[in-house]
Amino acid sequence: MTSSNALDGTPSPASPPSAGGATPGAGPKATNIVWHHSSVSRAARAHQRGHRSAILWFTGLSGAGKSTLANAVHSALFEQGLATYVLDGDNVRHGLCKDLGFSDADREENIRRIGEVAKLFLDAGVVVLTAFVSPFRADRDRARALVDAGDFIEIHCAADLDVCEQRDTKGLYAKARAGEIKEFTGISSPYEEPQTPELRIDTGGQSLEDCVDQVLGYLQHNGVIPGPAQG
Repeated sequence: MTSSNALDGTPSPASPPSAGGATPGAGPKATNIVWHHSSVSRAARAHQRGHRSAILWFTGLSGAGKSTLANAVHSALFEQGLATYVLDGDNVRHGLCKDLGFSDADREENIRRIGEVAKLFLDAGVVVLTAFVSPFRADRDRARALVDAGDFIEIHCAADLDVCEQRDTKGLYAKARAGEIKEFTGISSPYEEPQTPELRIDTGGQSLEDCVDQVLGYLQHNGVIPGPAQG
């Protein structure tokens, strides 16, 4: 049996970090490898920093405001002195996932890689914010299953398609409508909305400040970050 740390539910060093409900048969291809335990635990990092780590998974259509909101929350957390980092969909495709396109199979692999990277940030004691369309529910569920309950916070940036098309900050919807971009989410490829996200935010109607406050309030209420100082 695996014991848990009272501070953040991290398994004791008796076993590798939990894979939650990871897909059966999804273990490493390599053989003759064993998990090497860090000399500094996630719980120790949380104690030193004064806050838990977590994965904030921002999902929504292109133009829904995922990157804008994630970076605004990132700034707010940084100003509080918290350890935080943003994994942005476009940025990741310049390096880690530069070999992937936008077919269904490539999208699945893209999110698989990001889920694993986010898990590493989680173990490092960081509040990691991921801003990806991540259109398929099954892919997001697999990312959630990599970690323990309470560590994966799905945030649906719920701006509707009309709003996103009106914004069209990158000119992508116009190109998709003209047939210049194939397999574009919301136009020629589906977006499967989260059914029970931890947060559903109206990024098409609310101000950025209100959206940030909604995320910070959730994190405070659920003990991820410290609440407002009591004077």
